Amino acid sequence: MATDYDTPRKTDEELHEESLEELKAQRVDAQSGQIDVDEAEAAETLELPGADLSGEELTVRVVPKQVDEFTCSRCFLVHHITQLSKGEGAKAICKECS
Repeated sequence: MATDYDTPRKTDEELHEESLEELKAQRVDAQSGQIDVDEAEAAETLELPGADLSGEELTVRVVPKQVDEFTCSRCFLVHHITQLSKGEGAKAICKECS
């Protein structure tokens, strides 16, 4: 990009005024035409085309806690024993919660 060094330079005041005008213009642009959309509300009204899921049942295979797993007393998630930070039994705490 070529620079013309002979052009008059702008003063600090002119730069300040120009930046205020730009900010005001950006503010008007940002406010125009945008609508806040509540994602939860939009998801409730969303229907899959041609999908009738009223007769469907969710089947999940539940596996009991294994010998090498523990339940964190803070987050109540089941972790592998390698994630044990401190405690034992009902007072066990995982590395993420400690």
